[in-house]
Amino acid sequence: MRVKGWSGRSGLAKVDLYTRGTLYAIVWMGAIGLTLMMLTPPIRVEGPLALAVVGPLLAVATGVLCGKLSCRGMDVYLQRAEVPWRLMAWAASVTAGTVGVVLALSPPEALPDEGGMLAGMLMASLAPFLTAHCLFVPNRVTALVQLSVLTLLAGLLAVTGHTADTVLAVFISVGFTTGWAAFTARASMWILGVLWQLREARDVEARLAVAEERLRFGRDLHDVLGRNLAVIALKSELAVQLARRGRAEAVDQMSEVQRIAQESQREVRDVVRGYREADLRVELEGARGVLGAAGIHCTVVVTELDLPADVQSALAWVVREATTNVLRHGDARRCRISVGLTDGEAVLVVENDGAHHGADRPPTAGEAATGDDAPSAPSTVPAPALSSTPHRARRPGSGLAGLRERLSAVDGTLEAGTAPRGCYRLTARVPVEGRADQPAPAEAAAHGRTGPEGGQPTAGKSGTSPTGPAVVDAG
Repeated sequence: MRVKGWSGRSGLAKVDLYTRGTLYAIVWMGAIGLTLMMLTPPIRVEGPLALAVVGPLLAVATGVLCGKLSCRGMDVYLQRAEVPWRLMAWAASVTAGTVGVVLALSPPEALPDEGGMLAGMLMASLAPFLTAHCLFVPNRVTALVQLSVLTLLAGLLAVTGHTADTVLAVFISVGFTTGWAAFTARASMWILGVLWQLREARDVEARLAVAEERLRFGRDLHDVLGRNLAVIALKSELAVQLARRGRAEAVDQMSEVQRIAQESQREVRDVVRGYREADLRVELEGARGVLGAAGIHCTVVVTELDLPADVQSALAWVVREATTNVLRHGDARRCRISVGLTDGEAVLVVENDGAHHGADRPPTAGEAATGDDAPSAPSTVPAPALSSTPHRARRPGSGLAGLRERLSAVDGTLEAGTAPRGCYRLTARVPVEGRADQPAPAEAAAHGRTGPEGGQPTAGKSGTSPTGPAVVDAG
């Protein structure tokens, strides 16, 4: 699996990586700094050999344990994991042992610069653990723990014969350093937590919009079919009773049932067509919004939108599928969509710098279902940024094949493939000269292909999914 670089990540992913890297850097700066200070001549030469060997090993162990503790602490702060009490106990024990070795290796007569060297070693000893520990407890507990550690440390320094000036200097410098590290860790994780909450709120809002649209569609179908189905049931029951009695009126009743059924079929067809309508202006704005939310810089250039309604509808479906493919099959950072007139043809070009892999390949199980038998939400409904809902397998007529079918209904063509500079380009051309304007875009989209039942389109929906609205799922 290829690891994305910095420029290929979304804004939230960048903040997450920066925050975690900052905390790891604080932990390992302390561990590495302590190791180097213990290897300097005053400590290495004047101190006992056993402690001079054990000290650097404890410093490295502190970095390893506190690094793992920081990783778990970030997940605990974001409410994604439980508190690892055993790991915390081990990290605290190793930190206490490291501080003990530092005090044993740093008697007053062994240090030429007693205050500065001792303060630096104690800061490097305590900073890794206290930085990770503050992620597990509230702020007031963090302050109380750090104050208790500093008080105990000052008492040990006084008992081991260090001067009052040294004790005060160590107390202030160690307290400032560990306090700054804890504040940095808490503030960084707070910002990251807020961003994740905003992301989750946006996903919930999009799902609620989809649910609301589905409820509206259900109400429309109920209003259309409810009364007519009730009448059909009553009249068919009456026809059965009349037929059993040998009455000729049974034929009239069944004729009425047939008429109501045909009328219901027409009304349902109209509802579905209105539900599937695609507007080019709305699709262009929706593409810019959802791609921008996914961290892809999208530029829309429009030189002509006064096009026939059926041409606009066909191009709107192209925008939906193309923007879906930018996210589903590519790794783009920039996307450019242009619409204009060239030599009597409406030309739509979608180009992005992330080459698609499998955008026009045979579908595999698990990809989104895009058959027209599944109703989609209007393009005005925002799509979820990231969806983990499992999809059904694609059906024939979806994706680029479905777009070619829709464009062929308006004598259009579609070209898709790699372009210079490693870009992927999709170009749709539809002739507009001599074309009579159509009254409704939805009619042209719905009449592109009709099934044997009379009115149910069979062309693919160009990448829409039953788990989301008709707008592209660009995040």
